Amino acid sequence: MAEQQRPVELILARSLIATLSTPGFLVDEEGIVVFFNDAAGLLLGVRFEEVGRMGPERWATEFGPFDENGERVPPEKVALAIALREGRPTTARYQIHSVKGVEHDIEAAAVPILTVEGTRGAMVFFWPLEEM
Repeated sequence: MAEQQRPVELILARSLIATLSTPGFLVDEEGIVVFFNDAAGLLLGVRFEEVGRMGPERWATEFGPFDENGERVPPEKVALAIALREGRPTTARYQIHSVKGVEHDIEAAAVPILTVEGTRGAMVFFWPLEEM
């Protein structure tokens, strides 16, 4: 789906995320990462422009999230997936890995987006715990 065809709520959410210094990304109703900001790119070791849209499987394979034991978090238990599926905000702590293998312990807050047309999307903001 071209950017012009996306619901205005998702376009505005992308604009908001792009201006923040807090790492964040946006998914569409299918759980596809359609954008992440430069702050998230610093943690991940790659810019959105370099990787483009990513499905949940690719995201999980390349970056995580992982639990405190280093096990991959099941997709249905990821905060972003819960916000998207259940339409409610949720938070969680995870570990993610950058493309260079650097591990980051993070706290994530996911917020659902419901458009006037009834489609869904979600935003997640996360921050490294080691800097707190």
